[in-house]
Amino acid sequence: MKSQNLDHLSDDYRERYLALFLLVVVFLLFALSLNTGNISLNIIGGLSDILNGNYSIDSLIIYEIRLPRTLLAIIIGASLGLSGAALQGMVRNPLAEPGVIGVSSSAALGAVIVFYFGLRTAFPLALPLGGIIGALVAVVFLYALTANNNSMLTLILAGVAVSSLAAALTALALNLAPNPYASLEIFFWLMGSLSDRSFTHVWLIIPPTFLGWWLILSVRRDLDALSLGEDTAQSLGVQIQRLNKRIILGVALSVGAAVSVSGGIGFVGLVVPHILRPFVGYQPGRLLISSALGGALLLLAADIVVRLLPTQQELKIGVLTALLGAPFFLHLILKSKREWAS
Repeated sequence: MKSQNLDHLSDDYRERYLALFLLVVVFLLFALSLNTGNISLNIIGGLSDILNGNYSIDSLIIYEIRLPRTLLAIIIGASLGLSGAALQGMVRNPLAEPGVIGVSSSAALGAVIVFYFGLRTAFPLALPLGGIIGALVAVVFLYALTANNNSMLTLILAGVAVSSLAAALTALALNLAPNPYASLEIFFWLMGSLSDRSFTHVWLIIPPTFLGWWLILSVRRDLDALSLGEDTAQSLGVQIQRLNKRIILGVALSVGAAVSVSGGIGFVGLVVPHILRPFVGYQPGRLLISSALGGALLLLAADIVVRLLPTQQELKIGVLTALLGAPFFLHLILKSKREWAS
Protein backbone atom coordinates (compact mmCIF):
# COMPACT_ATOMS: atom_id res chain seq x y z
CA MET A 1 0.00 0.00 0.00
CA LYS A 2 2.84 2.35 0.94
CA SER A 3 4.61 1.53 -2.34
CA GLN A 4 1.46 2.40 -4.34
CA ASN A 5 1.21 5.76 -2.57
CA LEU A 6 4.86 6.50 -3.38
CA ASP A 7 4.30 5.59 -7.04
CA HIS A 8 1.27 7.88 -7.18
CA LEU A 9 3.28 10.68 -5.57
CA SER A 10 6.10 10.10 -8.04
CA ASP A 11 3.65 10.36 -10.96
CA ASP A 12 2.28 13.63 -9.54
CA TYR A 13 5.75 15.17 -9.29
CA ARG A 14 6.72 13.90 -12.73
CA GLU A 15 3.60 15.46 -14.26
CA ARG A 16 4.24 18.78 -12.50
CA TYR A 17 7.90 18.93 -13.48
CA LEU A 18 7.05 18.13 -17.09
CA ALA A 19 4.34 20.82 -17.16
CA LEU A 20 6.71 23.34 -15.58
CA PHE A 21 9.44 22.54 -18.10
CA LEU A 22 7.04 22.88 -21.04
CA LEU A 23 5.69 26.14 -19.63
CA VAL A 24 9.19 27.62 -19.39
CA VAL A 25 9.98 26.61 -22.99
CA VAL A 26 6.66 28.09 -24.19
CA PHE A 27 7.52 31.36 -22.43
CA LEU A 28 10.96 31.45 -24.09
CA LEU A 29 9.42 30.76 -27.52
CA PHE A 30 6.80 33.45 -26.81
CA ALA A 31 9.61 36.00 -26.38
CA LEU A 32 11.44 34.67 -29.45
CA SER A 33 8.26 34.86 -31.54
CA LEU A 34 7.76 38.52 -30.64
CA ASN A 35 11.35 39.17 -31.71
CA THR A 36 11.09 37.27 -35.03
CA GLY A 37 10.35 39.22 -38.19
CA ASN A 38 11.79 41.29 -41.01
CA ILE A 39 12.15 44.34 -38.76
CA SER A 40 14.27 44.44 -35.60
CA LEU A 41 12.31 45.80 -32.65
CA ASN A 42 12.89 46.88 -29.07
CA ILE A 43 10.54 44.28 -27.56
CA ILE A 44 10.79 45.50 -23.95
CA GLY A 45 10.25 49.12 -24.99
CA GLY A 46 7.39 48.17 -27.31
CA LEU A 47 5.58 46.16 -24.62
CA SER A 48 6.13 49.00 -22.16
CA ASP A 49 4.58 51.45 -24.64
CA ILE A 50 1.57 49.15 -25.08
CA LEU A 51 1.03 48.98 -21.29
CA ASN A 52 1.42 52.75 -20.93
CA GLY A 53 -0.82 53.55 -23.90
CA ASN A 54 1.99 55.18 -25.89
CA TYR A 55 2.02 54.87 -29.68
CA SER A 56 5.33 53.98 -31.32
CA ILE A 57 6.45 51.96 -34.32
CA ASP A 58 7.60 49.14 -32.05
CA SER A 59 4.37 49.03 -30.06
CA LEU A 60 2.17 49.13 -33.18
CA ILE A 61 4.04 46.27 -34.89
CA ILE A 62 3.96 44.16 -31.72
CA TYR A 63 0.32 44.84 -30.91
CA GLU A 64 -1.12 44.70 -34.42
CA ILE A 65 0.97 41.90 -35.96
CA ARG A 66 3.29 39.85 -33.76
CA LEU A 67 1.42 39.57 -30.44
CA PRO A 68 -1.90 38.35 -31.91
CA ARG A 69 -0.04 35.83 -34.08
CA THR A 70 1.94 34.55 -31.10
CA LEU A 71 -1.13 34.26 -28.85
CA LEU A 72 -3.05 32.42 -31.57
CA ALA A 73 -0.17 29.95 -31.99
CA ILE A 74 -0.30 29.23 -28.25
CA ILE A 75 -4.11 28.94 -28.06
CA ILE A 76 -4.54 26.90 -31.25
CA GLY A 77 -1.56 24.63 -30.53
CA ALA A 78 -2.88 23.99 -27.02
CA SER A 79 -6.34 23.17 -28.40
CA LEU A 80 -4.95 20.68 -30.93
CA GLY A 81 -2.63 18.99 -28.43
CA LEU A 82 -5.31 18.78 -25.74
CA SER A 83 -7.96 17.51 -28.16
CA GLY A 84 -5.65 14.84 -29.56
CA ALA A 85 -4.83 13.53 -26.08
CA ALA A 86 -8.52 13.57 -25.07
CA LEU A 87 -9.66 11.71 -28.19
CA GLN A 88 -6.92 9.11 -27.77
CA GLY A 89 -8.02 8.56 -24.17
CA MET A 90 -11.70 8.38 -25.09
CA VAL A 91 -11.37 5.77 -27.85
CA ARG A 92 -8.25 4.20 -26.27
CA ASN A 93 -6.36 4.43 -29.52
CA PRO A 94 -3.02 6.29 -29.99
CA LEU A 95 -3.87 7.19 -33.61
CA ALA A 96 -6.89 9.31 -32.71
CA GLU A 97 -6.20 12.94 -33.63
CA PRO A 98 -8.41 15.78 -34.92
CA GLY A 99 -6.61 15.85 -38.29
CA VAL A 100 -6.16 12.12 -38.81
CA ILE A 101 -9.77 11.18 -38.01
CA GLY A 102 -11.35 13.98 -40.03
CA VAL A 103 -12.41 16.41 -37.28
CA SER A 104 -10.17 19.21 -38.58
CA SER A 105 -11.30 18.72 -42.20
CA SER A 106 -14.95 18.75 -41.10
CA ALA A 107 -14.39 21.91 -39.09
CA ALA A 108 -12.71 23.41 -42.15
CA LEU A 109 -15.74 22.42 -44.25
CA GLY A 110 -18.04 24.23 -41.83
CA ALA A 111 -15.88 27.35 -42.11
CA VAL A 112 -15.70 27.03 -45.93
CA ILE A 113 -19.51 26.99 -46.09
CA VAL A 114 -19.48 30.26 -44.13
CA PHE A 115 -16.93 31.66 -46.62
CA TYR A 116 -18.96 30.43 -49.59
CA PHE A 117 -22.24 32.03 -48.56
CA GLY A 118 -20.59 35.27 -47.43
CA LEU A 119 -21.88 34.92 -43.86
CA ARG A 120 -18.59 36.07 -42.35
CA THR A 121 -19.13 39.72 -43.31
CA ALA A 122 -22.73 39.78 -42.12
CA PHE A 123 -22.19 37.89 -38.86
CA PRO A 124 -18.67 37.88 -37.30
CA LEU A 125 -19.37 34.80 -35.15
CA ALA A 126 -20.46 32.78 -38.20
CA LEU A 127 -16.90 31.56 -38.92
CA PRO A 128 -16.17 29.99 -35.50
CA LEU A 129 -19.74 28.69 -35.31
CA GLY A 130 -19.37 27.03 -38.71
CA GLY A 131 -16.11 25.40 -37.63
CA ILE A 132 -17.59 24.22 -34.32
CA ILE A 133 -20.67 22.72 -35.96
CA GLY A 134 -18.54 20.93 -38.57
CA ALA A 135 -16.25 19.50 -35.88
CA LEU A 136 -19.20 18.48 -33.71
CA VAL A 137 -20.86 16.56 -36.55
CA ALA A 138 -17.57 14.74 -37.28
CA VAL A 139 -16.89 13.76 -33.65
CA VAL A 140 -20.45 12.51 -33.11
CA PHE A 141 -20.27 10.48 -36.32
CA LEU A 142 -16.90 8.98 -35.37
CA TYR A 143 -18.06 8.11 -31.88
CA ALA A 144 -21.14 6.40 -33.28
CA LEU A 145 -18.97 4.31 -35.62
CA THR A 146 -16.37 3.32 -33.00
CA ALA A 147 -18.54 3.08 -29.88
CA ASN A 148 -18.53 -0.74 -29.86
CA ASN A 149 -15.24 -1.24 -31.68
CA ASN A 150 -12.13 0.67 -30.68
CA SER A 151 -9.76 -1.11 -33.06
CA MET A 152 -7.22 0.90 -34.99
CA LEU A 153 -8.60 -0.25 -38.36
CA THR A 154 -12.13 0.89 -37.54
CA LEU A 155 -10.90 4.28 -36.35
CA ILE A 156 -8.74 4.86 -39.44
CA LEU A 157 -11.49 3.76 -41.84
CA ALA A 158 -14.03 5.99 -40.10
CA GLY A 159 -11.57 8.88 -40.21
CA VAL A 160 -10.87 8.31 -43.90
CA ALA A 161 -14.61 8.29 -44.61
CA VAL A 162 -15.19 11.54 -42.74
CA SER A 163 -12.12 13.23 -44.27
CA SER A 164 -13.04 12.09 -47.78
CA LEU A 165 -16.60 13.38 -47.48
CA ALA A 166 -15.44 16.70 -46.05
CA ALA A 167 -12.77 17.04 -48.76
CA ALA A 168 -15.30 16.24 -51.50
CA LEU A 169 -17.76 18.85 -50.23
CA THR A 170 -14.95 21.38 -49.84
CA ALA A 171 -13.85 20.72 -53.43
CA LEU A 172 -17.46 21.18 -54.51
CA ALA A 173 -17.54 24.57 -52.79
CA LEU A 174 -14.30 25.55 -54.54
CA ASN A 175 -15.68 24.39 -57.89
CA LEU A 176 -18.92 26.33 -57.49
CA ALA A 177 -17.35 29.46 -56.00
CA PRO A 178 -18.84 32.58 -57.64
CA ASN A 179 -15.46 34.00 -58.71
CA PRO A 180 -11.79 32.91 -58.86
CA TYR A 181 -10.83 35.28 -56.04
CA ALA A 182 -13.21 33.52 -53.65
CA SER A 183 -11.75 30.15 -54.68
CA LEU A 184 -8.22 31.43 -54.13
CA GLU A 185 -9.13 32.81 -50.69
CA ILE A 186 -10.63 29.48 -49.61
CA PHE A 187 -7.69 27.52 -51.06
CA PHE A 188 -5.00 29.50 -49.24
CA TRP A 189 -7.03 29.48 -46.02
CA LEU A 190 -7.29 25.68 -46.15
CA MET A 191 -3.48 25.37 -46.16
CA GLY A 192 -3.35 26.76 -42.63
CA SER A 193 -1.63 29.97 -41.54
CA LEU A 194 -1.36 32.44 -38.67
CA SER A 195 -0.20 35.41 -40.72
CA ASP A 196 -2.31 38.56 -41.05
CA ARG A 197 -4.31 37.73 -37.92
CA SER A 198 -5.37 40.38 -35.39
CA PHE A 199 -6.75 40.62 -31.87
CA THR A 200 -10.23 40.35 -33.40
CA HIS A 201 -9.45 36.70 -34.16
CA VAL A 202 -8.05 36.20 -30.65
CA TRP A 203 -11.17 37.55 -28.92
CA LEU A 204 -13.35 35.63 -31.35
CA ILE A 205 -12.05 32.18 -30.43
CA ILE A 206 -11.34 32.65 -26.72
CA PRO A 207 -14.91 31.95 -25.39
CA PRO A 208 -15.55 28.66 -27.27
CA THR A 209 -11.93 27.55 -26.84
CA PHE A 210 -11.82 28.08 -23.08
CA LEU A 211 -15.21 26.41 -22.69
CA GLY A 212 -13.93 23.43 -24.69
CA TRP A 213 -10.80 23.21 -22.54
CA TRP A 214 -12.86 23.25 -19.37
CA LEU A 215 -15.15 20.47 -20.62
CA ILE A 216 -12.19 18.24 -21.51
CA LEU A 217 -10.19 18.90 -18.33
CA SER A 218 -13.23 18.32 -16.14
CA VAL A 219 -13.10 14.60 -16.94
CA ARG A 220 -9.33 14.07 -16.75
CA ARG A 221 -9.58 11.76 -13.72
CA ASP A 222 -12.34 9.74 -15.37
CA LEU A 223 -10.08 9.15 -18.39
CA ASP A 224 -7.57 7.37 -16.17
CA ALA A 225 -10.31 5.03 -14.98
CA LEU A 226 -11.57 4.50 -18.54
CA SER A 227 -8.12 3.25 -19.58
CA LEU A 228 -8.82 0.18 -17.40
CA GLY A 229 -11.93 -0.66 -19.46
CA GLU A 230 -15.52 0.54 -19.46
CA ASP A 231 -16.73 -2.08 -16.96
CA THR A 232 -14.00 -1.21 -14.47
CA ALA A 233 -14.57 2.52 -14.97
CA GLN A 234 -18.30 2.14 -14.32
CA SER A 235 -17.60 0.12 -11.18
CA LEU A 236 -15.47 3.05 -9.99
CA GLY A 237 -18.40 5.44 -10.47
CA VAL A 238 -17.47 6.89 -13.86
CA GLN A 239 -20.45 7.93 -15.99
CA ILE A 240 -19.27 6.87 -19.45
CA GLN A 241 -21.93 8.76 -21.41
CA ARG A 242 -21.24 11.98 -19.50
CA LEU A 243 -17.49 11.59 -20.09
CA ASN A 244 -17.92 10.98 -23.83
CA LYS A 245 -20.36 13.86 -24.27
CA ARG A 246 -18.02 16.30 -22.53
CA ILE A 247 -15.02 15.24 -24.61
CA ILE A 248 -17.01 15.31 -27.87
CA LEU A 249 -18.37 18.79 -27.17
CA GLY A 250 -15.02 20.04 -25.82
CA VAL A 251 -13.12 18.85 -28.89
CA ALA A 252 -15.75 20.31 -31.22
CA LEU A 253 -15.61 23.71 -29.51
CA SER A 254 -11.83 24.00 -29.26
CA VAL A 255 -10.88 22.45 -32.63
CA GLY A 256 -13.76 24.12 -34.46
CA ALA A 257 -12.77 27.53 -33.12
CA ALA A 258 -9.09 26.91 -33.89
CA VAL A 259 -9.66 25.78 -37.48
CA SER A 260 -12.06 28.64 -38.16
CA VAL A 261 -9.20 31.09 -37.56
CA SER A 262 -6.08 29.24 -38.69
CA GLY A 263 -7.36 26.90 -41.41
CA GLY A 264 -6.08 23.33 -41.65
CA ILE A 265 -3.22 22.54 -39.26
CA GLY A 266 -2.79 18.81 -38.81
CA PHE A 267 -0.82 16.22 -36.83
CA VAL A 268 -0.14 18.40 -33.76
CA GLY A 269 -2.61 16.35 -31.73
CA LEU A 270 -0.99 13.11 -32.91
CA VAL A 271 2.70 13.91 -32.43
CA VAL A 272 2.59 15.73 -29.09
CA PRO A 273 0.66 13.18 -26.95
CA HIS A 274 2.71 10.31 -28.37
CA ILE A 275 6.01 11.99 -27.44
CA LEU A 276 4.88 13.02 -23.94
CA ARG A 277 2.92 9.88 -22.96
CA PRO A 278 5.91 7.96 -21.48
CA PHE A 279 6.71 10.91 -19.19
CA VAL A 280 3.33 10.73 -17.43
CA GLY A 281 3.19 7.00 -16.88
CA TYR A 282 0.88 6.34 -19.86
CA GLN A 283 -2.07 7.80 -17.94
CA PRO A 284 -4.44 9.64 -20.31
CA GLY A 285 -5.77 12.02 -17.67
CA ARG A 286 -2.29 13.18 -16.67
CA LEU A 287 -1.41 13.62 -20.34
CA LEU A 288 -3.98 16.36 -21.02
CA ILE A 289 -2.30 19.45 -19.53
CA SER A 290 1.15 18.41 -20.77
CA SER A 291 -0.24 17.85 -24.28
CA ALA A 292 -1.84 21.30 -24.26
CA LEU A 293 1.49 22.90 -23.35
CA GLY A 294 3.34 20.66 -25.81
CA GLY A 295 0.93 21.60 -28.59
CA ALA A 296 1.45 25.29 -27.86
CA LEU A 297 5.22 24.73 -27.90
CA LEU A 298 5.16 22.83 -31.21
CA LEU A 299 2.96 25.31 -33.06
CA LEU A 300 4.92 28.30 -31.71
CA ALA A 301 8.16 26.69 -32.90
CA ALA A 302 6.65 25.87 -36.30
CA ASP A 303 5.38 29.43 -36.71
CA ILE A 304 8.83 30.82 -35.90
CA VAL A 305 10.42 28.43 -38.42
CA VAL A 306 8.12 29.45 -41.30
CA ARG A 307 9.04 33.09 -40.67
CA LEU A 308 12.77 32.33 -40.68
CA LEU A 309 12.82 30.12 -43.79
CA PRO A 310 14.40 31.96 -46.77
CA THR A 311 11.45 31.44 -49.11
CA GLN A 312 10.04 34.03 -51.49
CA GLN A 313 6.60 33.60 -49.95
CA GLU A 314 6.06 32.55 -46.36
CA LEU A 315 5.49 28.80 -46.11
CA LYS A 316 2.05 27.92 -44.76
CA ILE A 317 2.27 26.51 -41.26
CA GLY A 318 -0.20 23.74 -42.12
CA VAL A 319 2.18 22.56 -44.85
CA LEU A 320 5.09 22.41 -42.39
CA THR A 321 3.16 20.46 -39.73
CA ALA A 322 1.99 18.02 -42.42
CA LEU A 323 5.59 17.50 -43.63
CA LEU A 324 6.61 16.72 -40.05
CA GLY A 325 3.53 14.75 -39.03
CA ALA A 326 2.94 12.48 -42.03
CA PRO A 327 6.23 10.51 -41.63
CA PHE A 328 5.55 10.30 -37.88
CA PHE A 329 2.09 8.86 -38.59
CA LEU A 330 3.59 6.26 -40.93
CA HIS A 331 6.12 5.37 -38.23
CA LEU A 332 3.31 4.75 -35.74
CA ILE A 333 1.46 2.51 -38.20
CA LEU A 334 4.61 0.47 -38.95
CA LYS A 335 5.37 0.21 -35.24
CA SER A 336 1.85 -1.06 -34.55
CA LYS A 337 2.15 -3.52 -37.44
CA ARG A 338 5.34 -4.97 -35.94
CA GLU A 339 3.64 -5.28 -32.55
CA TRP A 340 0.71 -7.17 -34.12
CA ALA A 341 3.11 -9.49 -35.94
CA SER A 342 4.95 -10.31 -32.72
